[in-house]
Amino acid sequence: MAFHRRRHHNHHRFRFLIPVISSVSGALLLLFAFLSFLAPTPNDNDHLHRYPQRFASASGGISDRDIWSSKSSQFYYGCSNASDNFLKTEAEAMMHPTGYLLIATSGGLNQQRTGITDGVVAARILNATLVVPTLDQKSFWKDASNFSEIFDVDWFISNLSKDVKIIKALPLREGKPWTPYTMRVPRKCNERCYQTRLLRVFVKRGAVRLTKFDYRLSNRLDPELQKLRCRVNYHALRFTNHITEMGKKLVQRMRTMSRHYIALHLRFEPDMLAFSGCYYGGGEKERTELGKIRRRWKTLHKSNPDKGRRQGRCPLTPEEVGLMLRALGYDKDVHIYVASGEVYRGEETLAPLKALFPNFHSKETIASKEELQPFFGFSSRMAALDFTVCDESDVFVTNNNGNMAKMLAGRRRYFGHKPTIRPNAKKLYRLFLNRENMTWEEFASGVRTRQKGFMGAPMEVRPGRGVFHENPYPCICQSTEAKAKMEDKGPRKLGIGKNSAKKKEDTSENVDDQSNENNEIEWSDREDEDDLNLQGQNQLNETSVDYDPSVNEERELEEMLSD
Repeated sequence: MAFHRRRHHNHHRFRFLIPVISSVSGALLLLFAFLSFLAPTPNDNDHLHRYPQRFASASGGISDRDIWSSKSSQFYYGCSNASDNFLKTEAEAMMHPTGYLLIATSGGLNQQRTGITDGVVAARILNATLVVPTLDQKSFWKDASNFSEIFDVDWFISNLSKDVKIIKALPLREGKPWTPYTMRVPRKCNERCYQTRLLRVFVKRGAVRLTKFDYRLSNRLDPELQKLRCRVNYHALRFTNHITEMGKKLVQRMRTMSRHYIALHLRFEPDMLAFSGCYYGGGEKERTELGKIRRRWKTLHKSNPDKGRRQGRCPLTPEEVGLMLRALGYDKDVHIYVASGEVYRGEETLAPLKALFPNFHSKETIASKEELQPFFGFSSRMAALDFTVCDESDVFVTNNNGNMAKMLAGRRRYFGHKPTIRPNAKKLYRLFLNRENMTWEEFASGVRTRQKGFMGAPMEVRPGRGVFHENPYPCICQSTEAKAKMEDKGPRKLGIGKNSAKKKEDTSENVDDQSNENNEIEWSDREDEDDLNLQGQNQLNETSVDYDPSVNEERELEEMLSD
């Protein structure tokens, strides 16, 4: 009986506790839900800055090199003067020109720059009088500027007067406007290709306009023609006084703040990310936002983000760029000038980079709205300002291998091999993937190992590799000291010997990086098969004015967007 009373009492006490337990549990659930709501989700706000805080506060990596100059750069210099024979031949040829050549460029500022440079060389190959090229005013960039509003046209004509005859406009023909014959040449067309496809057209028509003229000239030409390319790109093409003076002001302001500065071409805009098809962990929101942009280009195939990242085709995030620079020895007090359009997700994306490098600048932060007002609405003129500041920087960092990056890399090689850092994204990908399982010292050491061969040093890229404008090797000369050093070291070893096979992975990666054979960035424009091997093809095809078998829309879009 007593047992039943105790059980009955305990039962009532348990019934009394049930509401209390339920209330406490409910309150805890509500609190947990509230905290979950406040906390950033791993697939949303945290996807661009997952790195441990110890990485952000760490000092720059230990380096055994001068971080503001390239090793042995003093032994190399740009050399593009024409030989006496080349000038004599041209002087005689100018007496009997074949006709008038008109060039219609395409894309943004730097893509158009390649077209202008190659157009001069094409005119020389054809012995034609060149009409000042027209700029693309209708493509993605929508800049209404003409040649003389961006480049000093009088200097352009006079500087090249011994190489090619250039005029500002096509003359009248028997007192009437002359309508040139319009056609397009294949990409990477070589000397014989131009001569066989165009000389007979000049005889018939007298004036020819080549459209969409970008990368229409082979990387492999006679050395004298390659040097002409350099004379055009590095000496004849200079910006107007208005652009040059504003660019100098921006450079002076950066120099006033610090003796040295880094210029970073970030290229983390929504259109670039959408085109690349890369994924940065932002969940459904990112897929929706970038997918909507990507659908503008109907010809793009379905992307494989993981494959693209493994192959080094994806831009690094701003924080990854910052961590790479810190690992290479650039400390928190370094000033950075960022050349970029609208960064995907704005300040949220840039915040980690600014935490690593608080001295963060752009043309909008170091110039007033009034100063920039004449440039607003003109993308190429704004790009020219960024080009100037990047060109004058102590270190230039590119986050993709687009047109501006290639142009500046070649220019900086020509004018003294100033450090030009190109992320070895293919190898850094694996390092960033395992970043949380290593100390800062291990991470920094790994970055330095993988970046050897990607720092803009002399002889880093083999002659003939990559696009000519990125690696103008016929225009780079060695001093006698450099040649003596090369002879002392003996022939350059390009392979890995049998005795090296057992070395650890990092060492083998280092050898690969130095040879730069297997680590070419996938989006780098590679030479078409032996310059299209045009000798075996139909040599003239007048009926198809847009004949261009080697181009697909996706490649053209990539070059346009990567300017």
